[in-house]
Amino acid sequence: MNIFTAYLLPSIVALIMFSMGLALSVRDFAQVVQKPRAFAVGLMSQLLLLPALGFAVASLWPMPPVLAAGLMIIAACPGGAMSNLLTHLARGDTALSISLTAVISGLSVVTLPLVVGFSLPYFMGTKAPQLSLLGTIFGLSFMTLVPVSLGMAVRALVPGFALKVEPFARRTATVVFVMFIFAAIIMEWPTVRAELPAIAAPVLLLNLAAMTLAYGLAKMVRLVPDRVIALTLECGIQNGSLAMFVAATLLGNDTMMLPGAAYGLFMFPTAFLFVVFVLRGERRLALIKAEL
Repeated sequence: MNIFTAYLLPSIVALIMFSMGLALSVRDFAQVVQKPRAFAVGLMSQLLLLPALGFAVASLWPMPPVLAAGLMIIAACPGGAMSNLLTHLARGDTALSISLTAVISGLSVVTLPLVVGFSLPYFMGTKAPQLSLLGTIFGLSFMTLVPVSLGMAVRALVPGFALKVEPFARRTATVVFVMFIFAAIIMEWPTVRAELPAIAAPVLLLNLAAMTLAYGLAKMVRLVPDRVIALTLECGIQNGSLAMFVAATLLGNDTMMLPGAAYGLFMFPTAFLFVVFVLRGERRLALIKAEL
């Protein structure tokens, strides 16, 4: 652990979660009742489908055990705040996306330690670092629920200020996170150079499989297009900063954070391609309707 993982990374996670809170109000959680089928599909995709996919990839793809454990960490993380913005750009159901991100972030305080607690000894055996379940739950609560709650409090007390500041805070947090990834890669370059060939393909496979299966599941239960978009992006955009925080700060293993860093880089191009695909499809549909 160094000054980046001990202090800077927790600050980035807190800033991202605070910016998410600025965009939230109590009304957003009404989506659970108003759109129960879509919400249930999103919940199942994030909490069950993604860890299952991560386990399948980590088990079947040849990679060092420490990287397999790191892959399980990113698979167990909630969706990232950028999924809300990309859902908005793709003309998806932004309210559903926001509520899913918030609720799953809260639930992951418990689900993430459980998945990681199983994965560490399974993949690493006796070399697995010790994981305190209660300590991890407390650490995640402090780094996620507290800043989100503070952001929501600011939104409730001074809504005009919160709405004005939130886009800037979210963009700043995203830029700082990407800069941190590059800084971490530079600092750990010998390890990155040695391990990147082993982790790049499975991380990309996990990302594409998550988006594809979420899209297919949403279509299978006949959700309307804007909700299909929201669920697909929610499963594709993971909270990479949280994954890196768990690996490097809570578990003290810089190599284990590489899958989270790699996912954080790969998820943006694939998500943007999906957004372009959706927007081009809408444009073609509009032209067909115009010709009719």
